[in-house]
Amino acid sequence: MSDSIVLIPTYNEKENIESIIRAVFNLKKKFHILVIDDGSPDGTADIVKRLMESEFKDRLFIEERAGKLGLGTAYIHGFKWALKRSYDYIFEMDADFSHDPNDLPRLYAACHDEGYDVAVGSRYCSGVNVVNWPMGRVLMSYFASKYVRFITRFKVRDTTAGFVCYRRKVLETIDLDKIKFKGYAFQIEMKYTAYVLGFKIKEVSVIFVNRRLGTSKMNTSIFGEAFFGVIDLRWRKLTGKIKPRAN
Repeated sequence: MSDSIVLIPTYNEKENIESIIRAVFNLKKKFHILVIDDGSPDGTADIVKRLMESEFKDRLFIEERAGKLGLGTAYIHGFKWALKRSYDYIFEMDADFSHDPNDLPRLYAACHDEGYDVAVGSRYCSGVNVVNWPMGRVLMSYFASKYVRFITRFKVRDTTAGFVCYRRKVLETIDLDKIKFKGYAFQIEMKYTAYVLGFKIKEVSVIFVNRRLGTSKMNTSIFGEAFFGVIDLRWRKLTGKIKPRAN
């Protein structure tokens, strides 16, 4: 049994999913994986189920959802699934190798060994560590993070990062049913909520590599949600609306 599970949301990731699963399972530190698949028409879920049956019955799991319901709802589905089981460290990671599986033990160590509650795989805590992104997207992402820090006074440099380790107690304390955003603003909301509730957050420097296979899910509506969502988050803090989950 592992104390750690990696949540990987998927939509049309047949080119990457088997390789990313094998890369995680080849690590010295033992992780389990939960794939949350949003009805991929390309057969992503079939690949996962084949691997579950043939090789990884007790380490690999899948939750299938009907259609694209948003990144945020996929992770919340996965969080709730993991909290019903005995995992103490719950990770977010992309399927497309933009997040290096070899960095998972470093995020784990920040929480398990150093005592942090949230570890963020950060592109921006030591310069700009992004490979193969168009310059326009690098600048947009970098200045989006600066904008978030300006509006919220939140000190984390990579607020939109999707490579994160949460201690179980963080996800038990956050009222997951009150998380509002579904796109990449979800990532900001989760980290900011953890910060407002008093949890300790560490940024761990990682190198982000743009996907080599498959299609990016980014679009302009994602940035619109994040732009206005940040103002909403700051207002909710100022008015005392960010509260722990009621028992």
